[in-house]
Amino acid sequence: MSRINPDNQRNESTYELYQRGVDLLEKGDYAAAAVPLGKVAALEPEKSSVREALGRALFRSRRFAEAATEFEAVVERYPTNDYAHFCLGRALDLTGRSEAANRHLAIAANLRPDRNDYRVYRRRAAAAAA
Repeated sequence: MSRINPDNQRNESTYELYQRGVDLLEKGDYAAAAVPLGKVAALEPEKSSVREALGRALFRSRRFAEAATEFEAVVERYPTNDYAHFCLGRALDLTGRSEAANRHLAIAANLRPDRNDYRVYRRRAAAAAA
């Protein structure tokens, strides 16, 4: 569903923006993906799928503090989302907040004990926090 603004320029719907952002994310154009995903997140901050995709784009763009904010929003809404805890932990670790990172990496590892990568990063963050 498209909308027309008073200047007769086409505005994308939030769905179209989200789809464009995810497409850019999947193609590896992370900085570009953050633009439409950021617009959707501003319009619909309660949408965890949008916040997670934006967090991924920001993380891959090396904007770790901003990524942590997005993953934190997902974790607050869905505290059993292992992937969001993992990504939050990684982002916090890369901003130098190893102790906070360790907490989220531990939660991720406990939620998904089958994920070796979660355990590896948890050990790294724990060593850095010590």
